[in-house]
Amino acid sequence: MTTQAEHRMPATTAAAPAEAGLLPSAEPVRFLDDDGGPAPDDAHGRFERPPTELLRRAYDAMVLGRRFDAQATALTKQGRLAVYPSSRGQEAGEIGAVLALRETDWLFPTYRDTMSLIGRGIDPVEALTLLRGSWHCGYDPVATRTAPQCTPLATHAPHAVGLAYAARRRGEDTVALVLIGDGGTSEGDFHEALNFAAVFHAPVVFLVQNNGYAISVPLSRQTAAPSLAHKGVGYGVRSERVDGNDPLAVLAVLTDAVESARAGGGPVLVEAHTYRVEPHTNADDDGRYRDHDEVEAWKRRDPITRLEAHLRSRGELTDDDVSAAREAAETFAADVRARLSDEPAGDPADLFAHVYAEPTPQLREQATWLAEELAR
Repeated sequence: MTTQAEHRMPATTAAAPAEAGLLPSAEPVRFLDDDGGPAPDDAHGRFERPPTELLRRAYDAMVLGRRFDAQATALTKQGRLAVYPSSRGQEAGEIGAVLALRETDWLFPTYRDTMSLIGRGIDPVEALTLLRGSWHCGYDPVATRTAPQCTPLATHAPHAVGLAYAARRRGEDTVALVLIGDGGTSEGDFHEALNFAAVFHAPVVFLVQNNGYAISVPLSRQTAAPSLAHKGVGYGVRSERVDGNDPLAVLAVLTDAVESARAGGGPVLVEAHTYRVEPHTNADDDGRYRDHDEVEAWKRRDPITRLEAHLRSRGELTDDDVSAAREAAETFAADVRARLSDEPAGDPADLFAHVYAEPTPQLREQATWLAEELAR
């Protein structure tokens, strides 16, 4: 007969976090120094330099993404968009996340990740539809394998885990990648997603873009953990830290995380240390909670400048290549500007469309009431 105490004893002793390979690097993984020169060899550990072709794709996409971001910000000031949360300065994470995925994988973005949608090939006008205050999310999530941009913090994280778990049960090799800000890690949904993903070994990657602020709340007022990456350890999730303004490091770490999850290694949490250069949105006065010198210091760690310097130093990027990337970005921005010059044609009846597959009696009643009011 076993005693009550014996029932409580674990059959095996769990390995320590370090032995289990759960702990992130002591310092963020980096390949480049702040000027784009080589970082010490031990700074990137077991990760290999991404291939040149991938880095060139990243460079072109980052240049285009930044120009798009500036154009969207200008359109907001002109009243063409209701709001726009800039991701300037976070290009390495925005584009790196997309390039680490296959077309069959799923991306779960937040409201700040419009640049990732552009990098995934989604029509920019469709991507900006939500931010115009117009029709639903603007693009087809199923066709694009991209979930609607999530405004409530971290509520999309459990959705990503559920999708990834379901895909694995169907025998698919699909990976879901969740984009989250540092503020989102303070939400219960984030912790529930980590726990479920770990317990059910779901193939999902959590990319926390730690840009220093949750609107105006600095990281020091959000957590006392050694790093946000350390939050994965308690759930049994392998974690890593990366210099989020080093495109080489971001691509190397995310590619490794995605392929590990795809191969059955379970979920991975990656914390990218980066910075939000612009205000939270066009409605934010960031001068009330941070210093100008802090912003300027981070501008000197610009991810595009660092990648360009690195590629030039190796003869993998020429003046003509840089000019071509910038010209393509200008053409793209001009197209966005032209196509968003007209006011959206909204139908009030769309309020009731696509809420349920079969409208409820209450929805029908409300739709009838609105139609009668408009007819008057």
